[in-house]
Amino acid sequence: MKFKLSVVDQSPAHDGQSQTQGLHYSTRLAQLCEELGYHRFWIAEHHDTASYSSSCPEILIAHIAQNTQKIRVGSGGVMLSHYSPLKVAEVFRTLEALNPGRIDLGVGRAPGGTDLTSRALAFPNRPNTAELYPHLLSDLSGFLHDNLPAEHPFFGINATPINATAPQLWTLGSSSGSVDLAAELGLGFVLALFIGTHERPAEIFERYKTRFRPNGRGLEQPQTILSVACLCADSKEEAAYLAAPNMYWKVMAFRHGIREHIRSPEEALSLVNKLPLSDQAYYQETLDSVVSGSATECREELELLAQHYHAEELMLVNVTHGFEDRCNSYRKLMAAF
Repeated sequence: MKFKLSVVDQSPAHDGQSQTQGLHYSTRLAQLCEELGYHRFWIAEHHDTASYSSSCPEILIAHIAQNTQKIRVGSGGVMLSHYSPLKVAEVFRTLEALNPGRIDLGVGRAPGGTDLTSRALAFPNRPNTAELYPHLLSDLSGFLHDNLPAEHPFFGINATPINATAPQLWTLGSSSGSVDLAAELGLGFVLALFIGTHERPAEIFERYKTRFRPNGRGLEQPQTILSVACLCADSKEEAAYLAAPNMYWKVMAFRHGIREHIRSPEEALSLVNKLPLSDQAYYQETLDSVVSGSATECREELELLAQHYHAEELMLVNVTHGFEDRCNSYRKLMAAF
């Protein structure tokens, strides 16, 4: 089974350096991924998080697109609940006008930060509720594709630049919750296996493809991406060692609400041994959810995942303490394919 390989980047602050340097690392990684032959390079959005640098993916997308030539560049994703659909549509139509045929707009409903951060982003208004997300996404699609229904209160408003084509619009989900919405609106769908450790059935994609309805201006056929945590090294043991900083970070963030910097592998492993047994079990469970090992081992596991989910594209993510370790992972993996 043939499939494309892409990358989603969380813009880590590597090697104990500043978040500013993390943004420059993202640009360098995008250039490397283009050279290696990856199809897309997407930027995530996080707020008030010491380990991740990108709070404004649209700005980093513009910078990366201007410093690459052909790789598709996009958001993975814009956290739509914080923003006006019209404003997001205008930002990404502008990006598409400046970089025609290369821009993707991936959106998600997660906050990308804490509840307090969401309140600050919404101030002086209140944060949008989860129930409003389908309306925000529908309006965004309408503004992007100039097809708001005549009865819509904003009908007649044009997202500028008016003559720009719309970027590809994708909705991100870590379970089946966003499938029906993506299918109804005729959007691409990304299933993020790297979020959480629970199993997601292959039927999620089948449900999306069965219910997909073209909207007349976006996709004519359903398109899927499977997003997977993948760390490639010389061996399974080395990959586990390099993954330790991010696995420890996830334990602290998701079980204790502590979003700290990315520690070195040695420091992370020493701290893991001091954790309560329940945290150690979560650490191991999270590590087991990562595709890891040698290039051959990773390729074989990714091929099985693509076959199981009938995925047309795999989008890979990894976070390491050292920047070169991430680069080497992507080099080794593409060489194996």
